[in-house]
Amino acid sequence: MAEALLAIRDLHAWYGESHILHGMTFDVNPGEVVTLLGRNGAGKTTTMRAIMGMMAKRKGSVRYEGHELIRLKSNRIARYGLAYCPEERGIFASLNVRENLMLPPKVKDGGLPLEQIYRLFPNLMERGASQGTKLSGGEQQMLAIARILRTGAKLLLLDEPTEGLAPVIVQQIGSTIRMLREQGFTVLLVEQNFRFAATVADRHYVVEHGQVIDMIPNAAIEANREKLKAYLGV
Repeated sequence: MAEALLAIRDLHAWYGESHILHGMTFDVNPGEVVTLLGRNGAGKTTTMRAIMGMMAKRKGSVRYEGHELIRLKSNRIARYGLAYCPEERGIFASLNVRENLMLPPKVKDGGLPLEQIYRLFPNLMERGASQGTKLSGGEQQMLAIARILRTGAKLLLLDEPTEGLAPVIVQQIGSTIRMLREQGFTVLLVEQNFRFAATVADRHYVVEHGQVIDMIPNAAIEANREKLKAYLGV
């Protein structure tokens, strides 16, 4: 097997005095789509934030392409080629769609050109002059993903990209994730909906109480459906 692109070892993180991550350990290999599955409060989003250096207190090891990132600040981590798309999307109300799209700086070569982004998300071209927060929820999610595709990042951390979206938009987000994998991007995806995750992912890590408690290859998800329902409380 190829060396892991992202290797997380014994990762701990705190919000103030609250100890949230209790030794997260997992790998993401180049070109994979990997999901973190788990109930609300399991530590999935905190894991993303800890990887990106957005936690005031964390310890353990976060290695990307062999580089140790645990002591670096977020801006330095981003320049290695990691990009985070938060669940709240972070669209700037004072900027229009095109301005939101162009705001993040390029960190590496290899980002998608605007023409390709507009082919992926034609709504964004049509709504280019609209205020970012006037978009529908689905359009805002497309904008949030499109924005990080410009930067040259090759590891994309997507936090609940389908939350609250209509089924037709969920399908479009799924198609986009599969296309990104085909183009050589690596995706770490936080999801609660394992039915959606099964349409895009190669492997699934189940997170509970700030730890990985199981890993299920996508090919085995049907055989483990009852176990997953128990893990996720569905």
